[in-house]
Amino acid sequence: MTDDQTRIGEMVAKSPVLLFMKGTPLFPQCGFSSRAVAILEHLNVEFDSVDVLQDQGVRQGIKAFSDWPTIPQLYVNGEFVGGSDIMMEMYESGELAQVVGAKAA
Repeated sequence: MTDDQTRIGEMVAKSPVLLFMKGTPLFPQCGFSSRAVAILEHLNVEFDSVDVLQDQGVRQGIKAFSDWPTIPQLYVNGEFVGGSDIMMEMYESGELAQVVGAKAA
């Protein structure tokens, strides 16, 4: 494991719900990140986020860490859930609310 992947692993372990995204929840820098934030906010989920645009090591390292090529990436209780498309599918089926232990607003 690289130093970046070790740092990523520590971030994932520290936060129950963590979104690696482009930008911040208040100012997403891509449509997919914006959609991921909107889904979590609609579920009233408290989550932490990491702006991958601020750290190239994390931006590249997260792709290897999860073996998933795109950002955003959602982790719940240390487990990789998926990107925005998977989040949307899980949200629509009700599965995401169960995974994050949330109740829809």
